[in-house]
Amino acid sequence: MRLPRLASLGVLVVLLCLGAVAGAEGTREDGILAGIDVEQRLGTPLPLDAAFVDESGQAVKLGDYFGERPVIIAPVYYECPMLCSLVLEGFVKALRPLGFRPGDEFDVVVVSFDPGEGPDLAAKKEAKYLESYGDDGTAGGWHFLTGTEPEIRRVTDALGFRYAYDEKRDEYAHAATIVVATPQGKIAKYFFGVEFSTRDLRLGLVEAASGKIGTAIDQFLLYCYHYDPSAGRYSAAVLNIVRMGGVATISAMLIFFLAMRRRERASC
Repeated sequence: MRLPRLASLGVLVVLLCLGAVAGAEGTREDGILAGIDVEQRLGTPLPLDAAFVDESGQAVKLGDYFGERPVIIAPVYYECPMLCSLVLEGFVKALRPLGFRPGDEFDVVVVSFDPGEGPDLAAKKEAKYLESYGDDGTAGGWHFLTGTEPEIRRVTDALGFRYAYDEKRDEYAHAATIVVATPQGKIAKYFFGVEFSTRDLRLGLVEAASGKIGTAIDQFLLYCYHYDPSAGRYSAAVLNIVRMGGVATISAMLIFFLAMRRRERASC
């Protein structure tokens, strides 16, 4: 399912990454910005046979991280001067109180879209963010990948993640997003920006896992909240809440009626 493009978001985050420009620079930057976007492709299968190299230098396939658990994918590049670090820092911050652990209930796959980056740099980034997360026991659930341009493009195209290289600045212009995928490798949810809601991430993982992880409270919250693709977050499901309110009101009235009947019988 294709949804309206988030053009304004793309422009905002690119400006954060590249900085404001003026004069003759304006035309060049406008041309770069025109190609930056995240086109949501919910339900689209990812290319699980796409070939990469992990942080240890081992050849892997994207599909190696699928099959058992949902996967959170972060498209970034490791030498990004600002935006990618903000995305990963915000992501790790949201993960700490999540209640789910990488490697147990889900996996994290960080994919560099810069084909010039290699496993040494990926290993440094893994060490940095694993230390920031603060749980060495989850190391098996974190994966930092690098690859060739064709294989990277297969994944970013499937994600609808469009970016561009600015030769003059030697930087990539790109949006800020993380993506939740099902254990079967289909895109389930997009979350945007550099700060992420722990509640939204948890509900997204519970939905992506088809209820195989989480608690009864998570299922209750999923009844009260629904995912809004245009906003990239969960918002209150008003109709469901109204229905629950109606049921609660009727239940309260019934309990009151039964209590009054019992009191009347006791007084006879």
